[in-house]
Amino acid sequence: MKSVEIVGFKRANLGKTASKELREKAEVPCVLYGGNEQVHFTVPMYLFRALVYTPDAHTVDLNVEGKKFKAILQDIQFHPVNDIILHADFLELDEKKEVKMEVPIRVVGNSVGVAKGGKLVQRLRKVKISALPKNLPDFVTINVEDLDLGKTIKVSAIETANYKILNPAAVPVVTVEIPRALKAS
Repeated sequence: MKSVEIVGFKRANLGKTASKELREKAEVPCVLYGGNEQVHFTVPMYLFRALVYTPDAHTVDLNVEGKKFKAILQDIQFHPVNDIILHADFLELDEKKEVKMEVPIRVVGNSVGVAKGGKLVQRLRKVKISALPKNLPDFVTINVEDLDLGKTIKVSAIETANYKILNPAAVPVVTVEIPRALKAS
């Protein structure tokens, strides 16, 4: 899995007032948990660009004042009006513990149904998986070459390697819809 490096600085003051002052300086209050102790730190807002505003899944190499951690972005909160990042939670990775994470779905191949005039609709963009950190995939691939008009590929049809898919098996991922012009004839 791809990795993004983020450099942070420990926080001296916790709480609402201190967090508000940090956000005014374009800093994001963050917390790292899952290890021996919680680490409260701040990160410049522009460092989240490569991690948040991309469809890819990443692990994070955190560097908090020289102390290094391997983590994933567990949760992020945005302001409801101006989309400024308000807070970020990171989960420290342990090689022996499974972690839950959403990874993108990539569709490959040219569908038979699309060649006949159908429309390929991707209903699910990400799938939630559970795996050891070393087995986390960058993405999940679905081949749609055999997908005909009116047919669907569900979560249960996704091939897994060293991870489990946590989404319900009956959820549709990709469908080839039949257009009205073909239905009438």
